[in-house]
Amino acid sequence: MEGRIPLIGEDFPAMKVKTTHGVMNLPEAYKGKWFVLFSHPGDFTPVCTTEFVGFQKRYDAFKELNCELIGLSIDQVFSHIKWAEWIEEKLGVKIEFPIIADDMGEVGKTLGLIHPAKGSNTVRAVFIIDPKGKIRAILYYPQELGRNMDEILRMVKGFHVVDGKGVALPADWPNSDLVGDHVIIPPASDVKTAEERKNKEGCYDWWFCHKSL
Repeated sequence: MEGRIPLIGEDFPAMKVKTTHGVMNLPEAYKGKWFVLFSHPGDFTPVCTTEFVGFQKRYDAFKELNCELIGLSIDQVFSHIKWAEWIEEKLGVKIEFPIIADDMGEVGKTLGLIHPAKGSNTVRAVFIIDPKGKIRAILYYPQELGRNMDEILRMVKGFHVVDGKGVALPADWPNSDLVGDHVIIPPASDVKTAEERKNKEGCYDWWFCHKSL
C-alpha cells in the first residue's frame, strides 16, 4: 500500500482521525457496518453546503442500510463545528454525522484526495466501505461539480443486493432501459448450462440472462 492510494477490493487503510464527534479509528469505528467517507474542498462554500444538506436529508435512508456517513476536509474541527452550526441556524438542517479535520493533509495523501492540478484542497471523493473494511467503490468529482447523493445511496443499496443474491446489476438499476428492475444472472460457466439458457425466457443469449428479485 505504501506510496500509492488504496484500490477497490483492498482494505481501507487503518487511521486515527480527528472529527467533530471526537477521535475515531477507521475503519474499526464502523466494524460490522457499511460507511461512506466523502471529502469536500472546504467549509463555508456553497457547493459543499448543498452536498452536506443532501447527505443529511438522506442520512436515515443510509442508516436503514446499516451504513454510516463521515465527511472530511482540510479545515479544522472548530471550522467544521461553526459551519455545521451555520447550516442548522440558516437552513434548518442539523448535521448528525461526523466530519474529519484533515488540516495536516495526512488522510488526503493516504487516500489520494489532493490533486495538485486542481489546487491544494481535497477534491470531492467518495469511498464506499463494506462491513469487513473492504473498499467497494471509489468516486472522484472535481471541485466545481456537486455529487448526486441519490446515486451514492443507490450504490449502497445495490451492494446489498449483489452480496445477498449473488447477482450483478444493470445500468441505472432499478430503472434499466433494457431490463427494468431485473438483476443480471452470472454467465454460464459450462457448456451444458449455456445450452440450457439458449432461447430461455429471460435470456437474450446464454451469457446474458436476467430475472426479478
